[in-house]
Amino acid sequence: MTQLIAIAAGGASGSLLRFWMSSGVHALVGRQFPYGTLAVNVLGCLLMGILFVLLTERLNLGPVWRAGLLIGLLGGFTTFSAFSMETINLIEEGAPLKASLNVLLSVFTCLAATWLGVVAGRQL
Repeated sequence: MTQLIAIAAGGASGSLLRFWMSSGVHALVGRQFPYGTLAVNVLGCLLMGILFVLLTERLNLGPVWRAGLLIGLLGGFTTFSAFSMETINLIEEGAPLKASLNVLLSVFTCLAATWLGVVAGRQL
C-alpha cells in the first residue's frame, strides 16, 4: 500500500511539473513545434538515468522510493502519450517532415539523455 501512495504522489507531482515546464518552454519559443514535450521527455530521460543508477546502485532507499520517483514522478513527468498525439496532429496538419523530426529527435535525444544520465549517475 505504501508503494501505491508513493507512486500516486509522485505521479501527481510529475504531472504538475510537466505542465509547468512544457508551458514555460512554449511561452519562450512558441508552439510551432512540440518543443515543450520534447524538452520534458529529454529532461525526464536524463533524470531517469541518473535516478535509476542512484536508487539501484548507490543508495539503499528501498522499493518505495524507487517506485515513487521512477514510476510515479518520472512516469507522470514524461509525456509519451502527448508526444504521440502531437506527432499524429502534425501528420494530420500536413506536416510530415515536422512529424518525422519530432519522432527522430524524441527517440534519439531521449535515448542519449538516458545514457548520459546513467553515466552521470555512476560518476556521483
